[in-house]
Amino acid sequence: MTPPPPTAAPVPADTDLMLVERTVAGDQKAFELLVLKYQRRIERLIGRMVRDVDLVEDIAQETFIRAYRALAQFRGEAQFYTWLYRIAVNTAKKTLGDLKRDPLVPESALRGGDDDDETSGVENELTSAETPETVLAAKEIAATVNAAMEALPEELRQAVTLREIEGLSYEEIAQVMNCPIGTVRSRIFRAREAISAKVKPLLENQSGKRW
Repeated sequence: MTPPPPTAAPVPADTDLMLVERTVAGDQKAFELLVLKYQRRIERLIGRMVRDVDLVEDIAQETFIRAYRALAQFRGEAQFYTWLYRIAVNTAKKTLGDLKRDPLVPESALRGGDDDDETSGVENELTSAETPETVLAAKEIAATVNAAMEALPEELRQAVTLREIEGLSYEEIAQVMNCPIGTVRSRIFRAREAISAKVKPLLENQSGKRW
């Protein structure tokens, strides 16, 4: 007789899926916890797509309203944030389409005003030995990266943002963008190449200097 499989570890009561299930069962507090957990990240995401800061909060609110209405459809195949991210992107695109505006990634959204993961990795690396020269160089390179990001076609910009700034996996990005993983890899590769082409001359100039 085959022994039964080992019992899985108990799921913490505050996991996303558990909170979703509690919300669907009528627990409003559970959904409030999900909003508190992800509101800031969703607003940062929308802020990368929308120039008008006054719209960010409205689109974020609409995102959570849509998510709440569709919660019963969430089955847990993807991470909850991936599912929510897709709703936010679609909501922002729809709002911009209604207003006849184009999505973009403004420099301010990528500059890293928070003390979190939005700070440019290049800038962190270059400011490890801070001198006035290295700080200036880091800012120049970060600005170049931001400008290169803004110049990317939307599908390349979104793919590299999801990967490099949000830290999503290729599988999650494919779900968000509704395309094959191969397409995701191609878009991220092309985006990195375009950004590298802009940044490489600056790095070569800096490497020739003595600090």
